[in-house]
This record gives sequence, C-alpha cells and structure tokens, in this order.
Amino acid sequence: MALIVQKYGGTSVGTPERIMNVARRVAKWKARGHQLVVVVSAMSGETNRLIGLAKEIQASPDPRELDVMLSTGEQVTIGLLAMALKELGIQARSYTGAQVKILTDSTFTKARILSIDDEALRADLDNDMVVIVAGFQGVDADGNLTTLGRGGSDTTGVALAAALKADECQIYTDVDGVYTTDPRIVPEARRLDTITFEEMLEMASLGSKVLQIRSVEFAGKYKVKLRVLSSLEDLDKEESPGTLITFEESPMEQPVISGIAFNRDEAKLTVLGVPDRPGIAYQILGPIAEANIDVDMIIQNVGHDGSTDFSFTVNRGEYAKALAILENVKEHIGARAITGDNKICKVSAVGVGMRSHPGIASKMFRTLAEEGINIQMISTSEIKISVVVDEKYLELAVRVLHKAFDLDKATA
Repeated sequence: MALIVQKYGGTSVGTPERIMNVARRVAKWKARGHQLVVVVSAMSGETNRLIGLAKEIQASPDPRELDVMLSTGEQVTIGLLAMALKELGIQARSYTGAQVKILTDSTFTKARILSIDDEALRADLDNDMVVIVAGFQGVDADGNLTTLGRGGSDTTGVALAAALKADECQIYTDVDGVYTTDPRIVPEARRLDTITFEEMLEMASLGSKVLQIRSVEFAGKYKVKLRVLSSLEDLDKEESPGTLITFEESPMEQPVISGIAFNRDEAKLTVLGVPDRPGIAYQILGPIAEANIDVDMIIQNVGHDGSTDFSFTVNRGEYAKALAILENVKEHIGARAITGDNKICKVSAVGVGMRSHPGIASKMFRTLAEEGINIQMISTSEIKISVVVDEKYLELAVRVLHKAFDLDKATA
C-alpha cells in the first residue's frame, strides 16, 4: 500500500462527465489498496470567468477581494468530486485550503506556502477515506483567503505530498507526459520517459506549461517523486507510465538537448540613454521589484559617452504596469526615453548533456540565422540557452531547432 497524492487540472475536471471520469480513476487506485489525497483545480475556464466578473466591477481588482472570489472555483470542484466518489460507494471528504490550514504569506494572488497542518488529513486517510483538497489556495496568519498564482494547484499537490511524505505525487493533465516540445507545433515531438529535476525546472521556467515552476522547485527541495500522466486516457486500457521526473541523471550517454521550450507571454522594455554609473540597475529595477513584477532576461549595453541602454523582459500581462513605473522613474534617473515591445517571445534549448558538448550555442544561432530569424536577446545557464525573437517567428524557430538537435529521433 502506498500513499499517493494525485492532482487533476482544470481540463481534467472541466465537465461533470470528466469529474465522474476522475472519480472512476481514483476508485481504480483505491481498489489497489492505496491511500489517496486528490488535489483539484477549478473547472477549465472558471478562473478566467471569475477574473472577468471582477474586472467588470473594478478595472484593477483589489487583490484581497479577488482572492476571496478566485478561491470559490476550486470549492465547486472538490464538492462535486466528493459527491462523485460517494456515488461510487467510496468514502470521501473535501477540504478547502483554509480548512486544511495551508498557511501562506499575505501576498494576495501570488501567495507562497509556509506550512501545512496535515493532522485532519492523516486521520481521514487512517479511516479509509479519499481526501480531496482544493488546489491553488490557502489562508494567511490573519485568516485571509489567499491564492498561489496561476498553476498553483500543482504547487498544492507537491506541497501536500511533501508534508505527508507521500510515495509519489502524480500530476494528471491533458497530455500523457513531458514532450521534447509542444506536439501542437511539432507533431514529431516525443514523450520523454524520464527527465531530470534540473531540466524540468528549466523547462517550466522557460514556458513549458506541463508543470508550474514553483511545484518543480518544491518537489526538488523536498525530494518528492513526481510523475506526469494523462487523465484523458481510456480507463479500460493500461495506464501510460507518463514521464518520471527524477533526481538522477541516466548513467547512459545523455542526449545533448532534452527539449525546446518557449514562452509567448514575454514583453521587452528598454531604458535609453541611462547614465553609466554604479547603482543605475537598482534604480531601474528596484521600483519594478517593489511592484512585485518578476524580471526575466536583463541586458545592459557597453557604455558610450557616459550613457548606456538597459533592457529587460517581463511577463506580457505586466508590461503596461512596468512601462508606467519606468515612465515615472525616467526623469529621476536621467534617462533619455523608454521604449517597449510586447510582441516578442522566448525560445530555449534545454539539456544536461549541454555540459559536456561544446558548440551548442553556435549550432542554435546558425540554425536560426539560416531561417532569417534575428536574435534580440540571449541568456544562458549551464544547461540552457534562451533567445528572444519576434513573436511571428516562434513556431518556425521551435520547429527548426527541434529538427536541428534530432529531437524527432528516438534515443537508443
């Protein structure tokens, strides 16, 4: 008997029929004698609907009140799934994040988990119940409802698995694992049997939507065994093993590149004519950080005649906010002008094999150049190379890089 945490995303619970399918899948695992904690997202589209309602009332919704609203989406799903399991004759109990006492900080809409009180969950598991927990939400020390940000249900699932010392955390999505890239763009993309946490962390941070980055960080920190599976497979067939995210690199020869990740939700801001003096980067990015805006890639040009240009990227959804902040600090820092571009994207090659194979960057740049794709920004780490290009070239860039690194071919 194993203790398993399963997480089901919005597509998996998008309709009453799919919720019944999830219940039947959970019942199959339960019939094998396992203890189960099930974490669910809101039904697909529900969070966007609630945000839309909020914006009809307030153009920039109050973060605390928005969290009060958004936390209702998962409440609906946990209640429906508990009913579905009871209909199948299985004891089940639903919990909101506050009822579990998933304690978070008070950063509304982007809260971070501080601790989890697992006492009630363990008691229910010992009484042979399936425990169902609302993903994406918690409660702060003052009793305020909080949400964890987009994709936060993954984080809830992994955090519960860590707190309960579960044998495995299974993330069920609408795909049957982690692929070399998005199969909707490259039909030849392959499902990976395994991927290292290091690679998965890079893939998630670089735009792969299979897992939320914070969930991968949590899993790596607490050594949670993580597996990505599909909830849409036929229940009567043997379940695919999905993709196991592992701590160990294969003893066999690693592929040079494991995947091509991309992110459409990018925007670039440039501060022109910045005085080339110590502390200028802080004067630009300090106010951005204070507004809780995440900065990704940063480039500062070589100074000429006492001035330089400073560029960085942010999530496209925070572009207007960041632009307004820069306009406010422009005179204070003595900049000439602020420019921006919210029609860019980031394309990245990821692989632990990159460590022992020189020439990856030059191959990537040559491949893009041969297609006439101009590179605007470059960022590297030990196992990844990312470039910013015009958004109109995204699909072409992904396809040619996938082919250039032989990701369409099965490894021996």
